[in-house]
Amino acid sequence: MNRTTLSLIAGTVALAAITGFAGLSEPDASGTDTAEAAAVLPVERSGLLCPAPSASDLAETTYTSFTPVTKGAGSDGSAQLQAAPRKSTDTAATEDDEKTPEDGRTTDKADTDKADTDKADDDKKTAAKPVLTPKAPGTPVTGKTSGADGPALVGTAEGGFAPGWTVQQTTQVTAGNGRGLLGVTCAAPDTEFWFPGVSTAADRTDYVHLTNPDDSAAVADIELYGKDGAVVTTVGEDLTIPAHSTEPILLSTLTGEKQDDLTVHVNVRSGRVGAAVQALDDKLGGDWLAASTDPAGTLVVPGIPKDATAVRLVVFAPGDADADLKVQLAAPTGLITPAGQETLHVKGGTTTAVDLGDVTRGEAGSLVLTPADGPAPVVAAVRVVRGKGDKQESAFIPATAQVGARASVTGNGAKDTTLSLTAPTGTAKVKVTASAGTGGGTAASQTYTIKQGTTQDVQLPVPAGLKGTYALTVENLTAGTPVYASRTLTVTDGGIPGFTVQTLPDDRGTVAVPEADEDLRVLQK
Repeated sequence: MNRTTLSLIAGTVALAAITGFAGLSEPDASGTDTAEAAAVLPVERSGLLCPAPSASDLAETTYTSFTPVTKGAGSDGSAQLQAAPRKSTDTAATEDDEKTPEDGRTTDKADTDKADTDKADDDKKTAAKPVLTPKAPGTPVTGKTSGADGPALVGTAEGGFAPGWTVQQTTQVTAGNGRGLLGVTCAAPDTEFWFPGVSTAADRTDYVHLTNPDDSAAVADIELYGKDGAVVTTVGEDLTIPAHSTEPILLSTLTGEKQDDLTVHVNVRSGRVGAAVQALDDKLGGDWLAASTDPAGTLVVPGIPKDATAVRLVVFAPGDADADLKVQLAAPTGLITPAGQETLHVKGGTTTAVDLGDVTRGEAGSLVLTPADGPAPVVAAVRVVRGKGDKQESAFIPATAQVGARASVTGNGAKDTTLSLTAPTGTAKVKVTASAGTGGGTAASQTYTIKQGTTQDVQLPVPAGLKGTYALTVENLTAGTPVYASRTLTVTDGGIPGFTVQTLPDDRGTVAVPEADEDLRVLQK
């Protein structure tokens, strides 16, 4: 075998360990499965993106970073989060003149170029200083910003800090449009996102935040789908997101149609971005809507708060095929069917919404959507309301991927956190570990049995001597039995029950990499 072949093998293994992707070699002629020889290795590099938290001067934002301890991961490495400057999405200015200010003066292009250069220099200075520098794996660390100037963040973790790295962004806004508790788990960049549950209604102000972590510009399309299919947009195509920057795009500027329930599809043509939707309501507060898991015939929306007063399910069926779904609630005693909502028909290419009321009726619950008449891929999310009258708050829960081997969520408090676990198709044992706190404490673990078809809000292990907030790591100990999870944070301000919910999909902290000697043996045959 020549040196080039050896180099390619070494490069493939290194790339797999870094990115979390691995290629499988072909089996040999005897039928031996070479995948059995794969080694499970920790990933060596992770990237996360956090959207700009708020435009309110009353906003108080906390970031919390955590990397779980991973067997085989090195003790070296680093992680940090740096600011990504906001860019204007206004395309109305001409080539020679900028927009006319409110006082009627015009600004020539030379002055504007100088201002842009000065702003770019300021952005570079801001981005150069890390907003948050994580500590060693196993110990969460926190940072804070105030007001409307909180930046979007671009984060990178390497070495021992990379496997399972997670960052929570939580913002409290005490008054005004979108007041309440807004939370989002900072996500990895990707090329496609689905957001069922957005709105262009008069009482909603929804923004799609796109953040580009790379050295070159990204180009994306934003498509909207309503009850009658695709919605005509004016400037939703070929949106450019400059390198190392973020673009908040107001959905109501893309179309004149006012619809309560829409689905946003973000398709990245060039590059990759992080994406999240900030949904602000005049009366029901605001929260972040994270992307739904990829379109599938069966979906799970875990951890609807037991005191929910209203639950609205929004489903979109990509493509031309209609979807008929069986709607069930995984309650503490098993799967039940909401009265009058046994099935849901979703026409291909359209968004369908249904009110489920107080479906949980004071108990833990998760929605389970399965095909009623042949599988057809869908995406889904629910909007949850807590409280009554003028003291209501809303949040979103998207359909999510299963916990897999392990998932973590951080920013938890001793009294304000609820962890929901559901096992729709089989009984599972789940280990939950509470880390040390940001200010001190000793980690604690507990194992739970989640019966088939049920959801449990488990009694959490709390770190001894806890100071500050802590992280939760969930491990599924029953291979082959799917487990889904979500975490709810709550805070009451002025009698308004503020809350936010984050799901816990697999952290992809490890990757299976075929052993080099197996690759060599296969290539030599």
